[in-house]
Amino acid sequence: MSENPVFPLPPASFDGESREVDPGACFDWLRQGWVMFLVNPGVWIGSTVLLLVILMAISIVPLFGQVAAHLLVPLFGAGMVQICRHIAQDQEVQIADLFAGFKHNAGELVMVGVFFALGIFGIAFLAFLLISGGVLGGVVTGRVAGFGIALGGMMLAGLLVLVLSVPVIMATWFAPALVFFHDMKPIDAMKASFAAGAKNWLAMVIFAVFLVVVLFFAMLPLGLGLLLLLPVASGAVYASYRDIFVGA
Repeated sequence: MSENPVFPLPPASFDGESREVDPGACFDWLRQGWVMFLVNPGVWIGSTVLLLVILMAISIVPLFGQVAAHLLVPLFGAGMVQICRHIAQDQEVQIADLFAGFKHNAGELVMVGVFFALGIFGIAFLAFLLISGGVLGGVVTGRVAGFGIALGGMMLAGLLVLVLSVPVIMATWFAPALVFFHDMKPIDAMKASFAAGAKNWLAMVIFAVFLVVVLFFAMLPLGLGLLLLLPVASGAVYASYRDIFVGA
């Protein structure tokens, strides 16, 4: 005879299950991101300035710096969503929260960065081969025909980068939050992130298009718009994670 259950029952463990949301939910995510920014703009701006300075300083180093910056993105991403969680739970926030990913599951977060870097640089390498092949073929063929071959190579490379970047971004979009908050393994977190993105592809497309358009304008005044865009986008990503993942 089985033992009587002990109440209250423990909550079910988080398994990365996601649900489908209305495509219009992306606008609510952005609204929540804006509200989170208004709660403590000082910490957000300070954290964003520090983040940009660190990434720019690292990226100065040729090649190695670019790789290192990609590896660190998930760790800083975890720090940004940690700030969001503290705000959402009405807890004290501080700029030091930006480095929360370095203190918890840092190795797993770096592995997410490894897969992200491999994907991005692998895609860039394929694009380079297509472009260089098109230019070389253009030189060999002649002026008019050669220009067409070179242009075709660049267009094909651009299309390839666009298509292949989507699954990489989908797999790493929610992965830092899943690894940091729920101790998921990198591969499992990326699988869950990809599945959530595929299930909510329309909402994610609208969200991504909006961010790309806003990013263009944010970069115009010497990139100062990033001081607002990055905090709001981080809050929106946190809101989308809470909205899409069951038990988050």
